Amino acid sequence: MIPARLVRNLIPAVLLFGTGVALAAPVAGYKIVAKYPHSTSSYTEGFFYLDGLFYEGTGMKGRSALMVIKPETGKPLQQLDLPPSYFGEGIVDWGSKIYQWTWQSHICFVYDRFTLRPIKQFTYAGEGWGMTRTNKEIITSDGTAILRFRDPETFKEIRHIVVKDGSTPVQMLNELEYVKGEIYANIWHSDRIARISPQDGHVIGWIDLAGILPDSQKVDAESVLNGIAYDAQHDRLFVTGKQWPTIFEIKIVNQPTMLIKPLSR
Repeated sequence: MIPARLVRNLIPAVLLFGTGVALAAPVAGYKIVAKYPHSTSSYTEGFFYLDGLFYEGTGMKGRSALMVIKPETGKPLQQLDLPPSYFGEGIVDWGSKIYQWTWQSHICFVYDRFTLRPIKQFTYAGEGWGMTRTNKEIITSDGTAILRFRDPETFKEIRHIVVKDGSTPVQMLNELEYVKGEIYANIWHSDRIARISPQDGHVIGWIDLAGILPDSQKVDAESVLNGIAYDAQHDRLFVTGKQWPTIFEIKIVNQPTMLIKPLSR
């Protein structure tokens, strides 16, 4: 008998095998390595790790902020509150600057990374959701299946990719992180992270984080997985969620694969 936890991973491959249709991406699990405190008042929209500190951008009008957080305590060492009319979204570092954009106000704020002093603003069309970066570009999501690559100097779109798992577009792309040449993306109201090729948008694989935080520890139905940070120096991956009490350091664990022999006639 095939264990129930493997069935959902096997079905797409079984149905599509030999049809010529692009196969759905494989699904990996996780192992918790460490836990760090996280404020349950933080509606996490942007998240990254740099020089021993977590940087977090939070949402909700009247509660949006940019914070620099000490991992061991979960307490902000610096905090800049956005004006009450703005709903903060993704954040990204760029040299000595931090960018933080907004959901529907079409404004991206640029701050000095060390003082959080506002420097300038950009405008853009559409909604703002997640942000990350390569060495040359800023990558943004807007809740659709499209990721846009932007010029950091102008915030103008250079190119875009459509994210697909096999032949199916992946909608609701949210918080982003660039990890070892791949784009990691939260999917809003999903327990999975997509690993995406920045070249053509195909989903390389999934990380299934179901059960990482018990439902009893979630504030409400909007307390969803959202927040990915990567420590490139020490190869550490962190995840959290909106108003979660915990930041988890995890390792990706590949699920066992099985070959199914055709039935003999």
